[in-house]
Amino acid sequence: MQRTIVVIMLAGSTLLVSACRHEPAAQGAAAAPITVSTAPVTSTVLASDVEAGGVVTARATALISSRIMAPVVAVHVRAGDRVKRGTPLVIVDGRETDANRTRAIATLASATDTVRAADSEVRSAQAALTLARTTHDRIKTLHDKKSATTQELDQAVSALDVADAQFGQAQAHLSAANAAQDAARAASDAATVASSYTTLTAPFDGIVSERSVDPGSMANPGAGLLTLEDATGFRLEVPLDESRAATVKIGDTVGVNLGEGQFPDSLSGRVSEIARVDPASHSFIVKIDLPTQNGVRSGTFGRARFTGTPRNSLTVPTAAAVRRGQLTFVFAVDRENRARLRAVSPGSVDGDRLEILAGVGEKDVVITNPPPSLTDGAPVAGARQ
Repeated sequence: MQRTIVVIMLAGSTLLVSACRHEPAAQGAAAAPITVSTAPVTSTVLASDVEAGGVVTARATALISSRIMAPVVAVHVRAGDRVKRGTPLVIVDGRETDANRTRAIATLASATDTVRAADSEVRSAQAALTLARTTHDRIKTLHDKKSATTQELDQAVSALDVADAQFGQAQAHLSAANAAQDAARAASDAATVASSYTTLTAPFDGIVSERSVDPGSMANPGAGLLTLEDATGFRLEVPLDESRAATVKIGDTVGVNLGEGQFPDSLSGRVSEIARVDPASHSFIVKIDLPTQNGVRSGTFGRARFTGTPRNSLTVPTAAAVRRGQLTFVFAVDRENRARLRAVSPGSVDGDRLEILAGVGEKDVVITNPPPSLTDGAPVAGARQ
């Protein structure tokens, strides 16, 4: 009795499964075709675009540092402040440089007085030489007329030689004094310049991007205190390997997208420089000048699209793609005018065309804007249009 019941149940299950299997086919055969729009899979010439990410930097960046060792007295700016050219940024202790400048000025004044004294000495020696020469000429004339003795002539010659030597010595003193004055003037100028190093000013209009010093710190020559960026121009620096960098030229126009949704519209940049970074790895940094855009700041992430060599690829209208999660499908029309759902591997998008790397062939026909009710195997109308 139990065996009979089991047999009857199995038979009933078999009939039910068979009915379920045949019911969709019967319904599909009886269903009316769905009117759809179709488009052929075509071979399209696409540019081999290359995308690479990089970071936005200012075209001009200045590291503000001290040229003298001195304690920092005041810092007038903070990170994020906008400054004008010539604005005082950092003040360091200038008492030592001021003292050196005062000493140099005093030394210059003393050297100037020495020059005046030497000049007076030269004029006095020149007058004595003139008198000695006149006396010598007079005595020599008298000696030739036998009116002066030889001793008197010898004395006149000796006096002329002494006057000439004293004049030469006075000229030497004047030259030395002038040299000392020039050295003192140079030292005074240097001390004045060094005194100006106590106030660090902005070399151009910009934004203070980094501050690494506070009052009381010791400023060392060459050590960065502030970083100032020129806010009037930015560029995107993108690393590329040698094979990709070889297709890029200075002056090329490049499409750029900045930020995570901050700048939805693509910008048009210009390649301004291609610099080698690592000769061992053959990597390059491509620098792309960006157009003026409000809100752009250094450190922003960006992506650049470089146009490569054109290639032939199979494409379909973007309206034919069906997205389900992370997968992409298209409805292809078979010979029986039925919609067949096919998984495809999408590539790049060029306008209203989607590149298909795998999943369909060039002779296939796909359905554009498939209705939500369209299912795999459903009959369609208008498939061969």
